[in-house]
Amino acid sequence: MAVFAVAGATCRCSFGTAPCVLQVTSQTVCLASGKPVATVKDMQPGVNLAAFGMCTSLTNPAVAAATAAALGVLTPQPCTMVPAGVWSGAKLTVMAAGAPCLTGESTLLCSLGLGTIQIVETGQSNMII
Repeated sequence: MAVFAVAGATCRCSFGTAPCVLQVTSQTVCLASGKPVATVKDMQPGVNLAAFGMCTSLTNPAVAAATAAALGVLTPQPCTMVPAGVWSGAKLTVMAAGAPCLTGESTLLCSLGLGTIQIVETGQSNMII
């Protein structure tokens, strides 16, 4: 059983230093626990997902350059998340505004740092699917 992710869910990037709160802008009609359910469309940096603090991935060019300048000492740089595709692990059989709904198992990849963004707290716990 999976739990829907809703507005206010907490997300974390495997290379970020801080979590962020998911903002749902894709729809306002389908609610769980009185909050809009997130869909695969909720993935825009700065709109749906804020920065994850500092990025620690050496595949991020800014981190690689800063680390090289520091003679190999890992030097994290501000997160500038760039989604690689869409959320995976969405509930394809449950749609809101024509888009599959996200669950606590959904993930999104970052093409800049190659991090995996996960939903660590769904924002609600009553609606089991």
